[in-house]
Amino acid sequence: MKNLYLVLAILGAILPYFFFLQYFAAGEFDAVALIAAPFSNGVAAGFTADLFFSSFVFWLYMFKQEKGPAPWLFIVLNLTIGLSCALPAYLYAAAASRDPVG
Repeated sequence: MKNLYLVLAILGAILPYFFFLQYFAAGEFDAVALIAAPFSNGVAAGFTADLFFSSFVFWLYMFKQEKGPAPWLFIVLNLTIGLSCALPAYLYAAAASRDPVG
């Protein structure tokens, strides 16, 4: 399972940046538009709210764990890449700390 988490973390890093790079390559970079886009309509705002809430719950979970990886790296991953990378990376690191050889 540990190796699956690693593959999912890598895919979780590639997928969001695939779309971000398409946006930037189109020459449409506008910081205000980039921040406003996730709330541009009800559906986008719903997905955004879901992502923010899920990230918040993930952060709470990491800080409440007595054993496991330190949460700071995964918070940085969450803020710079996304939950799609940070969550499986955390699960990989937690599995690796429990079973470092296998």
